[in-house]
Amino acid sequence: MKKKKNMLLNIIAVAGTIMFSTSAQAQQQGVKRFDLQKHDLSIPGREAVQVRVEIAPGILAPRHKHPGEEIIYVLKGTIEYKIDGKPAVTLKPGDVLFVPAGAVHSAKNVGKSNAAELATYIVDKTKPLSVIVK
Repeated sequence: MKKKKNMLLNIIAVAGTIMFSTSAQAQQQGVKRFDLQKHDLSIPGREAVQVRVEIAPGILAPRHKHPGEEIIYVLKGTIEYKIDGKPAVTLKPGDVLFVPAGAVHSAKNVGKSNAAELATYIVDKTKPLSVIVK
């Protein structure tokens, strides 16, 4: 019995290490994401997710897309957003941007200090929140 318990604890420890490593690699250097809340919506299969995203000066969050809409509110700094097929826009604190479902886009901190946004997603909960697009 003691042997099985020790084996189970070892498996849990290894799984935790793998999950931490995967999570750490998923964060791009210079971009930090802080999950604030996640809730199911009244629409089956959809959820709302809020994330604070911080971007260091000069850093580009690469082209990506989401399985639903993204509503951006800039908290601090100056961020340039590019949505495929539209002209680039530069936003400052208090500015907002709507990114349609599936639209490929990127964000770059074009200021001299850290930038931050509040990103609210209305997405299909069965799909990854974000997918990098080359």
